Amino acid sequence: MGGKADQQRFEALWREHRGVVLKVASVYARGAEERLDLAQEIGAQLWRSFASFDERRAKFSTWLYRIALNVAISHLRRTGGEAGRFEPLDEGHLETIAGEPAAEPDERLDALYTFIGELDALNRALILLYLEDRSYAEIAEVLGISATNVATKINRIKQRLRGRMTVAATTGA
Repeated sequence: MGGKADQQRFEALWREHRGVVLKVASVYARGAEERLDLAQEIGAQLWRSFASFDERRAKFSTWLYRIALNVAISHLRRTGGEAGRFEPLDEGHLETIAGEPAAEPDERLDALYTFIGELDALNRALILLYLEDRSYAEIAEVLGISATNVATKINRIKQRLRGRMTVAATTGA
């Protein structure tokens, strides 16, 4: 395949999967400007790496997630880490993530996004992929861990979330 054909193929795949990049940027960056910068950084890295993409080895979406999450986690480390950096996700963030207007505010959904924002980088990636309905095998392939480890981590995250939601429901917090 030549340069022009590669570019056209990349552009078509980019249009189809751009929402994934925006979701990853929304989970790993703070503020609209930083989210856009991160999405552009991910897009640039995807283009630089596109020549190495081999559809016989991985689906495009798996390859994209792997690169997007690696760039996002590197960005997070470079900009100062996790603690206290993130603003809670609000309706505007949810519109960016979903690509469509958010429905009526839901306190449980707000609590879920707050909880996700408090997870470390790996668990945040894991839950993002899980919420995208990716299989345990695909999550494992993207993150470079075993499917068993994926299942264990997801169950632990669910238990922590259930505990938090139970406390919130009983205390009204």
